[in-house]
Amino acid sequence: MAKSKYILIVFSIFISFSNLAQENLITNVYNRATTSLDGDWHYIIDPYENGYYNYRYEPFDQQESPWASAFFLNSKPRNPSDLIEYDFDQMPTLKVPGDWNSQDPQLLYYEGTVWYKKSFDYTLSKESNRAFIYFEASNYKTEVYLNGKKLGTHIGGFTPFNYEVTDVIREKENHLIVKVDNKRLKDGVPTLNTDWWNYGGLTRGVKVIETSKVFVDDYFIQLSPTDDNHIKGYVSLSGEDIVEKDITIQIPELGISQNVKTDKSGYAVINLLSDKIKYWSTKNPFLYKVILEADGDRVEDQIGFRTIRTQGSEILLNGEPIFLRGISIHEESPIRDGRGHSTEDAETLLSWAQDLGCNYVRLAHYPHNEHTVRLADQKGILIWEENPVYWTISWDNAETYHTAENQLTELIARDKNRASVIIWSMANETPNVPARNIFLQKLASHAKSLDDTRLISAALEQKDYNNDPHTRTIQDPFAEVVDVLSFNQYIGWYDGLPDKCQTISWKIEQDKPVLISEFGAGAKAGLHGDKKERWTEEYQEDLYIQTLRMLDGIENIQGLSPWILVDFRSPRRVLPKIQDGWNRKGLISDDGKRKKAFFALQDYYRKKANNK
Repeated sequence: MAKSKYILIVFSIFISFSNLAQENLITNVYNRATTSLDGDWHYIIDPYENGYYNYRYEPFDQQESPWASAFFLNSKPRNPSDLIEYDFDQMPTLKVPGDWNSQDPQLLYYEGTVWYKKSFDYTLSKESNRAFIYFEASNYKTEVYLNGKKLGTHIGGFTPFNYEVTDVIREKENHLIVKVDNKRLKDGVPTLNTDWWNYGGLTRGVKVIETSKVFVDDYFIQLSPTDDNHIKGYVSLSGEDIVEKDITIQIPELGISQNVKTDKSGYAVINLLSDKIKYWSTKNPFLYKVILEADGDRVEDQIGFRTIRTQGSEILLNGEPIFLRGISIHEESPIRDGRGHSTEDAETLLSWAQDLGCNYVRLAHYPHNEHTVRLADQKGILIWEENPVYWTISWDNAETYHTAENQLTELIARDKNRASVIIWSMANETPNVPARNIFLQKLASHAKSLDDTRLISAALEQKDYNNDPHTRTIQDPFAEVVDVLSFNQYIGWYDGLPDKCQTISWKIEQDKPVLISEFGAGAKAGLHGDKKERWTEEYQEDLYIQTLRMLDGIENIQGLSPWILVDFRSPRRVLPKIQDGWNRKGLISDDGKRKKAFFALQDYYRKKANNK
């Protein structure tokens, strides 16, 4: 077969095929000047990955002269004899941000590769400026190409990443091509088995960031966990000339303006003192304008200052005990089908949580979008954020650990300045085995090395105390590592009926605050019957009433986040006429109807709030 005539005679641009390492994440893209690439993107479904591998299963982007059939080249025939078996511009479109499952019926259950293409023009505002492509998230493995050049590969479905494109972007006819592969993997994070929908695609926004030649690329500005009058942190610059540079940090409402000078790596320590700080809280979520300036670059942020500590069995917000009235939330849109991604999605979900009486939400089981934590800052809602280490993953696999650590790093990099975020969670319902214990302990140490101002936790599992089935406890080495002891329990649903709650007591030996990270029961909205009839609203309501009474008997209890605010899609849930592909443990149905248990929990939280 004379394949040589199909090689790049139709493609004349020089292409670099090096796979770049992940670049440092730019902090606070939310408040920077950007150009959105959201909207309609052409797409090609590629289950056999013909656009990525040749017939010998060799990646095109690792070949010096790839064939024109490599999709990332966006090749076009120049004469009638050219053989090119794809054309992005004649393909249908998907909306970005958005998952492919909810936009194209043939992709509802699809797991594999889809290629996206966006064409755009772009002119730098100054010749000396720099440009970056920034992805808010893409699920799961993402290969990024601009004008035929590979920018890099990102692994992980819920955290942001960016690549510099200053020398690649051009004024006319740029083509950004992205290969997204959402196949579940045994060695992935999360792994093969989950209880939520595997939404694929460019699920969050894509944008171009333009910066000056030297710019503030990262900063961490938070209240010291040991001194309420000390704002501490760091700031760093990106660029070629970053040594001994002056950076100014201003907090106008505190009358603070301080200059710091970078070291040889472009890094400078921040130490600010004030005895006039107005502390951020759930009742007064006050945010200060913080301004950083360096070498002509200026970035602003809105940052709240508060402390979060534990003392024995108490959680202290600004030195005062607080009971966390919470709910767990999956990131599904309450407005349309599919993965949530918009400010409106976040506003609706957090408003529903506030209607329930919550001052706290658990974002399960992966990092949610930045709109959510930014709005929580404004609303005064405390946040648990979770790394997607879920159930059983490949604990002994070094690459799996690296993937988990990288996703945690990117989450902390994005949200470390958000006052609402008080807990970094390492995992959910993982088995107590030696390899897992080492894995989670390394993750916890890594999180603390990046951020010592927040609490560490994980959703653990309970067990019988001294083989007594009527007494439950937590026996897990990781319970000694966490700051807050959290666990899931489903007495009355997976473990007996709701009446069983009356027979259970708890023996918590750790002198730590206890959060019940999950409990709940399924109910089909509008299905009514006896309280012992599963799937009825009455059964779910009774389970909540009895569970809350039982949990009040735990001496160290300082909060809870029942499972879950809204029904969500899950392929595991197949019972006809009840589940139909939905997990029905929501207090609100997928079409927005509030179930009876919603009002039971609301009444409980109202009493808790009044007793404080």
